[in-house]
Amino acid sequence: MSTQRPSTDELLDELSALYREVDALYALWSCPGTTECCRFGITGRQPYVTSIEIAAIEHAIGRRGGPLRPNKRALPLHTDAAQERACGLLDRNGRCSIYADRPLGCRTHYCERAAPGPGPSREVLRDLVRRLQELATRHEMGGDAARPLERVLDE
Repeated sequence: MSTQRPSTDELLDELSALYREVDALYALWSCPGTTECCRFGITGRQPYVTSIEIAAIEHAIGRRGGPLRPNKRALPLHTDAAQERACGLLDRNGRCSIYADRPLGCRTHYCERAAPGPGPSREVLRDLVRRLQELATRHEMGGDAARPLERVLDE
């Protein structure tokens, strides 16, 4: 007996529900909106994304009308844009162009300027990551092998 794989659209719906759950867990956190967390060279960190998150990003980019043009990349906060390594999804004003569809790592990482509210325990976060990986595995074989967002955007 063969089991039918869920469609990408069905998995994206499940991913959206997971993201809503994460957003509710972080609802009382306050972000100053500096986008420093989107400047991978400044933070030394960047989100790693699974195959289903890549699909969500691709859908969001498609709804937006396609990729950002190179001259519309975010203006640097500091003088050396190459050193900042700003996320390629930031628009000319330095705002996330796919905010509603941003990956789990973007939803759960806050810079030192953020005012933390009550948040989930490590156990709850591990469960959310496990559920994301399970979705990605159902999306495609090996889909749970997360890759750096910068690399995905450069491909």
